[in-house]
Amino acid sequence: MGRSRKVGIWSGYDPDAAAISLPSRRVSPLQAVTSRAILASVLLILSTAIVYLGRDGYKDAASPGQPLNLVACAYYSAVTLSTTGYGDIVPVTTTARLVNTFVITPIRVVFLILLIGTTLEVLTERTRMSWRISRWRSRLSSHTVLAGYGTKGRSSLTTLREAGTAREQLVVIDIAPGPAAEANRADVVAITGDATRREVLASADIDRAAQLIIAVDRDDTAVLIALTARQLNPEIEIIAAVREAENEALLRQCGAGQVVVSSAAAGRLLALSTMDAGVGLFLAELLERGQGLDLSERAADPAEIGLSARQAVPGAVAVLRSGRVIGADDPQADALRDGDRVVLVSGTGHRRAPE
Repeated sequence: MGRSRKVGIWSGYDPDAAAISLPSRRVSPLQAVTSRAILASVLLILSTAIVYLGRDGYKDAASPGQPLNLVACAYYSAVTLSTTGYGDIVPVTTTARLVNTFVITPIRVVFLILLIGTTLEVLTERTRMSWRISRWRSRLSSHTVLAGYGTKGRSSLTTLREAGTAREQLVVIDIAPGPAAEANRADVVAITGDATRREVLASADIDRAAQLIIAVDRDDTAVLIALTARQLNPEIEIIAAVREAENEALLRQCGAGQVVVSSAAAGRLLALSTMDAGVGLFLAELLERGQGLDLSERAADPAEIGLSARQAVPGAVAVLRSGRVIGADDPQADALRDGDRVVLVSGTGHRRAPE
């Protein structure tokens, strides 16, 4: 870390505070440099062997009248392939000169192409990455930012993708490079950085995002992320997970519209599975989207206004009205109103029910 927050008017994000990584299957610059260095070394060894086999055809100013030793052959190959050419060792026989013309010279050309190509590829890769990031950012709008790519974050991303959210509309933020790289392997843009920092959230274009999912491991971190995101985008929808129920109200005060208490939810599911195995099985089925029963919601159609939720929508289990959840059996759900959203269960289960 080691970077202090600045007090004053904030006018942009610090590109050094976050590292944006786009999904890519290309070889990294380091791998390209390493492979070329190995190939260049092979060419140098090959050239040294060729010169050593014809060492009697060379003249060394440092040892006149004596054939080249292995060190001298390696030295000659290095200065020749790098086009330095000090002139202290020269081919003097016709055979040696022909070998230099038709064998060593092509090797030197390939050697130089490797050196220049490596530099150009590194520069090209950087330019290409900058262009891709600019192009990605220009198309980013009303997207979903996912802060935290641990177990909860991965499950959230999987569910969003299964629900049809395009990968281009997802941005993952995690403080560790490993999870960010894992998100890239899932074909999603990732940002390595601390999501509590304004610069990091800004690098994800949080001001243009529609939703922020906070799935970090610490509740205090979740609070700071929610506060910072709400400052940068007062209209963003924040969905957060907390470990302790006592922090739910605090997250809501910080701007989170929906808060999931993970430890309490897991505890209730365990208890329900113990007391009523069928209920636990049903809830587990709902939690695995695309694997059986699914929960979904939709707006009530104009033709359904005035009808009861169950009459209008088979499989309806609740009605969302003015921020409240109304059970389908509640008398208030006997007549749907304009603006209501209906929550329904769809799909067919495939698990074996308990005996």
